[in-house]
Order: sequence, then C-alpha cells, then structure tokens
Amino acid sequence: MNILIVVDVYPPEISSAAHLMQDLAEGLKKRKHNVSVVTAKPKYYLEEGKKGNSLPRVINENGIKVIRTAAPPLHKTNFIIRGFSQLLLPFLFVSKIKKYINKPIDAVFVYSPPLTLGVTGAIVKRSYNARFILNLQDIFPQNAIDLGIFKNPILIKFFEWIEKKVYNAADFITFHSEGGKKWLIENKNISFEKIITLPNWTNPELFQNPNNPISFREKYHLDDKFVFLFPGIMGPAQGLDFLIETAKSVSDNKNILFLLVGDGTKKEKLKELVKHYDLNNVIFKPFVSRKNFPSLVNSSDVGIVCLSNQNQTPFVPGKLLNYLAAGKPVLAFLNKESDAFSLINKAECGYAVMAGDKKKAEEIVRKIYKEKDSLNKLGENGYKFFLQNLTLKSALDKIEEILDKK
Repeated sequence: MNILIVVDVYPPEISSAAHLMQDLAEGLKKRKHNVSVVTAKPKYYLEEGKKGNSLPRVINENGIKVIRTAAPPLHKTNFIIRGFSQLLLPFLFVSKIKKYINKPIDAVFVYSPPLTLGVTGAIVKRSYNARFILNLQDIFPQNAIDLGIFKNPILIKFFEWIEKKVYNAADFITFHSEGGKKWLIENKNISFEKIITLPNWTNPELFQNPNNPISFREKYHLDDKFVFLFPGIMGPAQGLDFLIETAKSVSDNKNILFLLVGDGTKKEKLKELVKHYDLNNVIFKPFVSRKNFPSLVNSSDVGIVCLSNQNQTPFVPGKLLNYLAAGKPVLAFLNKESDAFSLINKAECGYAVMAGDKKKAEEIVRKIYKEKDSLNKLGENGYKFFLQNLTLKSALDKIEEILDKK
C-alpha cells in the first residue's frame, strides 16, 4: 500500500511527534508498504550545534521518501504568527506532494496538532481518492482555549469550524486514550464507529539495548545525585513552573536534583525563576539527539511528566512511554482530566499528583527519595505493562487493521 505521513516535525528535529512518526514510517516500511513523509524543514528543536537547513528537499531515508518544505515560523514565535503559519502550511505541503509524489496514494496518515494539517489530509483524500486517517494527539482549539491562548470568540469559532470540517473529512480518527475517545464523542459529536483508540508507541530496544551508550551522569557532572528527569518541550502546556516550585520545596535535600533537558518558549522564564529562588537543585541542558536520548533516560532515577492544571483534555504526554520502555519509575504532575492518571495506576509504575497541589508534590518527591532503594519494582511494572500494551508492533497491527476497514 502507498502510504503518506503528514507531520510538521520529523527527525533530525527532536520531539515526541517526530520520533513517533519516524517509528511509524520505518515500521510500515518493514511491513512492505511504500511510505512517504511530507514535513517542514527542521530548524527549531535540534541537538546543540546541529543545523537542519542543509538537508535536501527530497531524500530517501531508510527506504522512505522524505519531502521537507520550507515553512513560515511554526514554533518559538508569537501565537498570531504561528496561527497564520499553520493556516498556510497545509497548502505548502499539498504543492510539494503534487510535485514530488508521482504515484497513487492509498492512505494519508496525518499527525495533529497542528489541526490545520488535517486540511492537507482532506485535499489528498479528494485528489488521490485516498483513505484519510487523522491521528489526534491533543484537541485543538480546546487546548488553546484552556491555556488562555485563545480568547477572541471569532477566532475560536473560526478554528472550531476548521476542526469540524477536518473531523468530517477524516475516514477514521484515532486518539491515544479511551478518555480522549469518550471526550470527542461527547463534545464533538464524532460517531463511535469513526473514532478508534490507538495508544502511542515506541521501540523498547532503543532503551534496553542503546547504541553507543554514554553516561550523562559523567557528562553533566551529576555525581551521586538522585536525578528527576524532564526532557522535551518547555511550553505553556507543560506548566513547568510547578516543577520549579516543587524543586524549591525540597531544596533542603542536597542529594535531589531536577534535570530539565530541552527547549521551548518558557525555558528562559523558568531559568529566571530558578535564579530568583537561588536554587542549586535544578539544572537546564539543551536537547540531546535521539541516538543519545535512551542513555539520557537511563542515566536518571525517575522520569517526570508535567502538564499545566489549566489543561482540560485527557492528553497523555508521549514521554511517559519512553520511561516505561526504559523501565524507569514515573512521577507525574497532571491536570485532573489526563488519562495518564489511569495509565500510571494500571501500570503500577509510579506516582501521579494533581498539578498545583504543592503539599502533595513535595510529599511524593520526599517519599520517592526515601524509598529509592526499592524503586526498581515500579520500573519493572512499567516495562511489563509497556510490552503488553504499547509496543510499535501493537500500533502497526492496529493501523493495518484500520487501513483494511471498509
């Protein structure tokens, strides 16, 4: 089958979306599908010192045709420019698809957000008579409304109109949790038959047997610290100021360290907050490559998931799967609606606290440190749950089942 994947970020950019879609593309290729990817040129979330502008516009990567399109600012810019860019992006993608893909397209798999990429899927469906699968990772514009990014009722109505059009055009919509599926049925009137729960995935081999393993404890001079790791995007949705407040509350324990690795629009403000509190137990580092990411996770003691309590959707952060695949215990600060609560409870892999509950967060951090010698059981539980529910093989089986649906 000829399958096109549409996503705004793809390696060498470092993000859960990029890695998720690369795993999907390579997995489908191994199953004898002909896979193409259309994406934006990488320029934001890159390993320190790396440049993405030198990559060819079209390149064969492990048997996958990757088409990279020059795009207006999509990240690290104000929301007005970002919104305009997201409206323009689908048409830039379509022009490159028509130029560089000269064979039939049987199915188009669209990663969202940004929601507007669903317009690409709708146009490809109409132009190529392709099956359109919309892979929703978060619910837009609802997430922007929750975070106070969208306040103008006209703007909200406009994006809700686009949302409705995209949902109607999709043959199938997937969401990574049952709570998200239920939310979409109840709030967006999507039929039960159209929406499918498709848990996210990763490859456990990357973490259990990493290539070229390195010690980030040595690289970052972490010595014998007990390390809580947060890797990834540092934006408004993550609510990482609460993590800094938690670090402040346990700063009397000189053995606990919070390591934040990544970048985003809130990073500088978070660094200012750490400086304001004069904290010595929080350090920031730039993104690491995907090749080295498993070593980063393996160099930590506990993996942190963090979401702002302003969120009101059931979103489950993708980095949670990486911790489970690595067999690391989890500490999650979450909005009350997040399905990560139930996942962590089912997996018995760690602790989940309501974001904003400072007393409980401090209590759990101290508890984890006190019980540090018995945390392996939580990691083992998480890894077992991962193998049973969240592997790439399970996702590929489900996607091929969707592709075969009439």
